[in-house]
Amino acid sequence: MYKLVKRSLDFIVSFIVIFLFLPFLLPIAIILRFTAEGEIFYLQDRMGFKNHKFKIFKFATMLKDSLNLGTGSITLTDDFRVTRIGKYLRSTKINELPQLYNILKGDISIVGPRPVLEQDWLLYPDNIRVKIYDIKPGLTGIGSIVFRDEESIVSSVKDEDPHIYYKRVIAPFKGELEIWYQEHRSFFLDLKLIFMTAWVIFFPNSKLYEKWFKDLPKRSF
Repeated sequence: MYKLVKRSLDFIVSFIVIFLFLPFLLPIAIILRFTAEGEIFYLQDRMGFKNHKFKIFKFATMLKDSLNLGTGSITLTDDFRVTRIGKYLRSTKINELPQLYNILKGDISIVGPRPVLEQDWLLYPDNIRVKIYDIKPGLTGIGSIVFRDEESIVSSVKDEDPHIYYKRVIAPFKGELEIWYQEHRSFFLDLKLIFMTAWVIFFPNSKLYEKWFKDLPKRSF
């Protein structure tokens, strides 16, 4: 029953939001077309349900060859690969809105573990990697909320390579959070996570999620 309700909600909400936001999304597409490298969308292979890859849609916010430049799949604060308009789109999470199409298609849900690149998926510990996509990934989720400031967290580490730090600290903790979601998932929890996603966009320094979800795995950094 939960899966049926979740899929129905995903389809209805994504359809309505796409329809309502279309007048807002079209100007963004036009601006992107005539700035930076002229790319509107960024399509990338991500790990999905049962570890099957799919194409994720985002507004283009970085240089086309960004994965082969700088720190690769890890984005740092003031990363030179991020375009001028891309900084705004990323800070407001507007760059994620094209993923509503992925939700409509059924690639992802509104709430679930974030779909990552295969190379980042391989950084999860074995026990987490085999479980994390037993459910559909999501546009948002507990990992997205806790790591809304991931760029600044990684950038603040000065005495360790960001890739090593990500593998040693970030990836395992992200995985624990996503397994926590699977163990506690419910329609009510999804609603709370949707609200909390909006909350941290407007109040990025808020720690309200720690009060709402007191049994979360504890951060060690």
